[in-house]
Amino acid sequence: MRFAFILDPLDSLNAHKDSSIAMMRAAQDAGHAVWTIQQPAIHWSALHGVCAEAVHLELLEDDAQWFVEIDRHVVPLRDFAVVVMRKDPPFNMEYVTATWLLTCAESEGARIFNRPQALRDHSEKLSVMEFPQFSVPTLVARDAGLIQAFIDRQGDAILKPLDGMGGSQIFRVRHDDPNRNVIVETVLHEGARTIMAQRYIPEIADGDKRILIVGGEVVPYCLARIPKAGETRGNLAAGGIGVARELTARDREIAQTLAPVLAARGLLLVGIDVIGDWLTEINVTSPTCMVEICDQSGFDAAVMFIVALERQCALQR
Repeated sequence: MRFAFILDPLDSLNAHKDSSIAMMRAAQDAGHAVWTIQQPAIHWSALHGVCAEAVHLELLEDDAQWFVEIDRHVVPLRDFAVVVMRKDPPFNMEYVTATWLLTCAESEGARIFNRPQALRDHSEKLSVMEFPQFSVPTLVARDAGLIQAFIDRQGDAILKPLDGMGGSQIFRVRHDDPNRNVIVETVLHEGARTIMAQRYIPEIADGDKRILIVGGEVVPYCLARIPKAGETRGNLAAGGIGVARELTARDREIAQTLAPVLAARGLLLVGIDVIGDWLTEINVTSPTCMVEICDQSGFDAAVMFIVALERQCALQR
């Protein structure tokens, strides 16, 4: 079968740790032809429907030169067995427009995962509101007074924008922080931006755990992203160190509760973030950490994902 992956520019990907490349290698190993698409190349016309210039790759094991281009031409998305949307945020209007085009492609017969409507409807930060039984005390607001009162009540809080990734623009604010007012003003953009405030979870010192859910099944290992010294954020992009671990009973409880709900919406791959016993985010755009988990535990979530794609193709024939 022909599998297409919508990705960031290929020369920006790090083959040593990129989950998308691990998926493509797993697809090729399973006998599938791998094609890649850049988001700006997706277009629609009344004559041909939703199409894109697609590049056929041969995946190599050499991380320094990890692919060879075989061919490229414009292809209707419906002609692929499956299309995998793996474009990284920002989740801006260009991203939303891409999901509209992909929804149109679905109506023409394309199989797309994660489903574009689910991507559009699912805020990676706000989604925790659906599962309050697992969520640390949280406030979503753009009013500075409400944010300040939340910090007073909690004593120690995390403030973050709703559209960030990789730990960008995340602040820890204590009630007695001398920079508290300017931090609140900065994150809120002087009241022009809605943000999320969450009670600080001290267990971050033991890692911000990324737990993967593939096709409604929970990967038995997580990657605990441990902050570097003097840092609050565990994100690997912020210098955190990733350590693969077996899931705890609480990790499994959270993940197994979410798994069937999210899978039913067409979210074939989800990465949830858990700190201590608390669910903090539900990531659906381009969840990662597959390579680190495989390297340290031997469990290959990329192969699991390709098997889930094959199962979906069989179900929809």
